[in-house]
Amino acid sequence: MQRTVILASTSRYRRELLTRLRLPFDVHSPEVDETPLSGETPHDLAVRLALEKANAVAVRFPEAVVIGSDQVADLAGEALGKPGDHARATAQLRRMRGQTLIFQTAVAVVCKATSFVQRDIAPVRVVFRDLSDAAIEHYLQAEQPYDCAGSAKSEGLGIALLDSIDSDDPSALVGLPLIRTSRMLRAAGVDLL
Repeated sequence: MQRTVILASTSRYRRELLTRLRLPFDVHSPEVDETPLSGETPHDLAVRLALEKANAVAVRFPEAVVIGSDQVADLAGEALGKPGDHARATAQLRRMRGQTLIFQTAVAVVCKATSFVQRDIAPVRVVFRDLSDAAIEHYLQAEQPYDCAGSAKSEGLGIALLDSIDSDDPSALVGLPLIRTSRMLRAAGVDLL
């Protein structure tokens, strides 16, 4: 029996990435409070939120295999979230210029009916160029990445902001590490091929 697969996310980026697996899936909002806990590291925050998102939807659909994911931009141990607007995005990119960030991209797969739970994280090391204020403004006007952790879309013009990307899971920077997700789905009994 092939179980229903559900993506516990409202992110259009994660939805687009998951379609690459050519697997039928549903999408449901996890409605999870994403506020960091006191003293929580960006790594721990991403892992906790990925699992909480998967669990929140799995409770409603216990027979389904549910994927939760979260990404936190980690600047020297400080979590940078989605900027939400132009002013915050400008401030983020100014702080990030010339810096190395780790984008902590976590994924969790849960099926309540089988008691299946796995989680993993795909850290992505990203080196930002030393950007001028004019370059930052031009980029933000062009792409308006206000719904992206770290204020940049590497799959678009944001790639021009970077000196390098280092990752063992290429889709992780966009928001869903598909290599790890595929591994977990197979372990949960979902036939991808």
